[in-house]
Amino acid sequence: MKDFHAIGLMSGTSLDGLDICYAKFQNKNGHWSFKILKAETVAYNSDLKNQLKNSIHLSSEKLLALHSEYGFYLGDETKKFIEKNRLEHIDLIASHGHTVFHQPQNKFTLQIGDGRAIKLKTGLPVIYDFRSQDVLMGGNGAPLVPIGDELLFSEYDACVNLGGFSNISFKKDQKRIAFDISPLNIVLNKLAQKLGREYDENGDVAKSGIVKKDLLEKLNSLDFYRLAAPKSLGIEWCSQHIFTLTEVEENTENCIATFTEHAAIQLAKVLNENGLKKVLITGGGAYNSFFVELLKEKTGSEIIIPERQIIEFKEALIFAFMGVLRSLNEINVLSSSTGSSRDHSSGSIA
Repeated sequence: MKDFHAIGLMSGTSLDGLDICYAKFQNKNGHWSFKILKAETVAYNSDLKNQLKNSIHLSSEKLLALHSEYGFYLGDETKKFIEKNRLEHIDLIASHGHTVFHQPQNKFTLQIGDGRAIKLKTGLPVIYDFRSQDVLMGGNGAPLVPIGDELLFSEYDACVNLGGFSNISFKKDQKRIAFDISPLNIVLNKLAQKLGREYDENGDVAKSGIVKKDLLEKLNSLDFYRLAAPKSLGIEWCSQHIFTLTEVEENTENCIATFTEHAAIQLAKVLNENGLKKVLITGGGAYNSFFVELLKEKTGSEIIIPERQIIEFKEALIFAFMGVLRSLNEINVLSSSTGSSRDHSSGSIA
């Protein structure tokens, strides 16, 4: 039985901050297990948050500068985390980076935060840029987390992450399939900020608003929801298809109520159509109690909300695990989830 100790770094599209997860992984007779040993979220200051938020509009020179700057930031924060927790056994750091562009149809995706800068700051092996190879191989470059769902969370019929986007992975015909379901916090947070809030805590705003049937119908009829999996979403798609609809609705509370209803409908539809009974829910949206209530009303699935560390750090945990698999040159990306030409071992090594 071999033990691996790894740190996973994750920055989501909802810009909550940098998730850092230090975990131990064990492989016993081909079966993997894990234990989260330390984890924390480092909130972004307003300057960095704005830089990342607006990175999609930067010139190529400024974007390259931010790629390096953010890489050194990741290295600094990881080094502080290691020193604060007096961590001694670390085999590697696996960094997701921060997504700026995601256009698999054009054969590119970009996650900034240069892994070489992280290595220079920490002196540890770093694995990064997990998505590009899959996109070049004809895949969506997303979702990548299903390899962790398959090997670490197999006791559930499905794993759902409620982050900037809602996504799911589950077994179908002996294959792990996965896809993005709909936008979620990337839209709700933007709408909540119009009301001077960072996000809609507990779904209180959604609960107080009125669901506008016309808007709901337009959202539910978007072409993306009729596409077959694998499929993925990005900020560009939201700008083109969602924000153009939500900006027309003058009452922000009603808009939040309608979009919350829409996201619950789309998730429940996937759970019901695939007969998924035992469903693990993680990500920041798991704290949106009103959304979870709506979901329970619309589906016969057993909705399981795990302990806080799993809710908040499952993605960072799985990227750490993907780094371990990459270091062993083992498969860490499933073609049945991303649509690439074959399963493969992905990630650049610094």
